[in-house]
Amino acid sequence: MDSHKQLFILLCLSLVLVLLSGLQVEAKRHIKYHPSKELFVFGDSYVDTGNTPKTKPGSWKQPYGITFPGKPAGRFSDGRVLTDFIAKYLGLRSPIPHKFRNIVAKNYLKYGMNFAYGGTGVFDTSTSGPNMTSQIDSFNQLVQENIYTQSDITKSIAYVSVAGNDYNHYLATNGSLQGFPSFIASVVKQTTTNLVHLQRLGFKRIVVGALHPLGCLPQSTAQTSFQSCNSTFNDLVALHNNLLNQSVTKLNRETKDHTTFAILDIFDSFNSVLNNPSRHNIKERLKPCCFGVSSQYNCGSVDENNVKKYLVCENPESTFFWDRLHPTQAGWNAVYNELKIKSLHQILY
Repeated sequence: MDSHKQLFILLCLSLVLVLLSGLQVEAKRHIKYHPSKELFVFGDSYVDTGNTPKTKPGSWKQPYGITFPGKPAGRFSDGRVLTDFIAKYLGLRSPIPHKFRNIVAKNYLKYGMNFAYGGTGVFDTSTSGPNMTSQIDSFNQLVQENIYTQSDITKSIAYVSVAGNDYNHYLATNGSLQGFPSFIASVVKQTTTNLVHLQRLGFKRIVVGALHPLGCLPQSTAQTSFQSCNSTFNDLVALHNNLLNQSVTKLNRETKDHTTFAILDIFDSFNSVLNNPSRHNIKERLKPCCFGVSSQYNCGSVDENNVKKYLVCENPESTFFWDRLHPTQAGWNAVYNELKIKSLHQILY
């Protein structure tokens, strides 16, 4: 065999080896980040990607969505929210909002579905949307209709967000500070009931978010001109998270594989970002990017003549909070980066 042929064969073999190693790397990446699962999301505005009606204030109004997708699209942020980042981690397209299930191509249903609805809680709140139990019932209805099979559910992940609307409603309806601990216990108990309901429907991996530091939200820090968090509220959040941790630990002890339920530590990730903002290129920790011109207005408010009654900061990408309650896309991205380091692997099987 002449040297040219030998060289040609060696080159071909080298190319095959390179391609095979590339496929192995891709396969490993595929297994880690692209499992053939669907993502089903239940909860509130921290994970809602469009279920809230366009008639309601907020997520469908200017200036929401200015960063992504460039116009209001039903997310309570200037851009992406937690659901989008969890889906990204799983290598999935962000699941479609339940509201749009009949108007999108059936192909989109294979990524799962989002039942979350801004302003809702595990109990009824001042928002007229479906509470957590109703959202799970909507999912069950799709199962009854064979939109999703038991095989789909077994391979899927359920993410549950309980971001504090029950507590806002409690305070707004003159709930007392003395009665707060027992109300927290009832919220965690109902959350637990919802988690068990999802397990009985067939989910093998159910992830619930820990409650973030409510005392650091702009609605709490406005009293100190956005300088410091409200420690009283954060102590109550700690109680919620401790009870939730006890409850999830107990649920796992009672299940066969002991790993069905997991907590995503949103509290720790929020705190990590707020305590080390420069590490995430965040310059403004507590002051929201978008806010009303006075206390009677909010981000997105207009008067009867459709005149804007809000202001928007120049750089949402360097601000953690978007409005009085919600992070910016940059804020969520920072939280996501912390979660990736510490606890996001828990959502994988």
